[in-house]
Amino acid sequence: MKQIPNILTLGNLFCGALAIIFILNAPQYIAQFNDVDFGVTAPEPVYWASAMLVLAAVFDFLDGLAARALGVQSPMGKELDSLADVVSFGLVPGMILFRMLRIAYMQTEEVYSMNYVLLAPALLVPCFAAYRLAKFNLDTRQTEHFIGVPTPAVGLLVASFPLIMLFNPYNLGHYFLNYWLLYAIIAVLCYLMVAEIPMLSFKFKGLKDKNNLPRIILVVGTAASIPLLGFASVPFAFVLYVILSLVFKPKSI
Repeated sequence: MKQIPNILTLGNLFCGALAIIFILNAPQYIAQFNDVDFGVTAPEPVYWASAMLVLAAVFDFLDGLAARALGVQSPMGKELDSLADVVSFGLVPGMILFRMLRIAYMQTEEVYSMNYVLLAPALLVPCFAAYRLAKFNLDTRQTEHFIGVPTPAVGLLVASFPLIMLFNPYNLGHYFLNYWLLYAIIAVLCYLMVAEIPMLSFKFKGLKDKNNLPRIILVVGTAASIPLLGFASVPFAFVLYVILSLVFKPKSI
């Protein structure tokens, strides 16, 4: 029984590894731009990578739930969870953003000068995610609240981007073809992961606890946005989460 949480954590890692395979093995085809042939990556496998990130998040939620329910929380389980998270919610989002930057540059005349230096900022996401996870394991203040945005939230946010581009609600997918917007998103996410900002956790202590108010607002607001925004409800929920954390931040951590 004590290995059930660890098995669920490994399920998280398995999904993250599968997402990487989808991204790396995305087939390429030839497209013409100003009479010049370029190799373009087919986007469908990236959508599957997004789906794998969602499944990884489910495993990540269940492993902690199982550990608490079975009373088998352990330092080893905590370290294993961080190792899985740095792959699923650090490396995979970085690779998705790398692909999205490449696609964005392919839409412009600057495609002729595109190189890996221009795409490399996407890899800052796994670097900051690793730093955050190492810091989280050592920081004893993070019992009732997080300090900085947790990596699964970042992973789910980035996972929604290819799906927004696919379904294009309210023509929002068009904006992800702007590489300056992608650079800005990368910078903001890296900052939020390591910032000394108290963020809400999802630990409900009781139905009458007044501290549950921001969590209830987040859940209700997100659920209400899904029929209207579709996959764009994920960025909406992320922004709402940050705002509620700032408004309802604890007096002390």
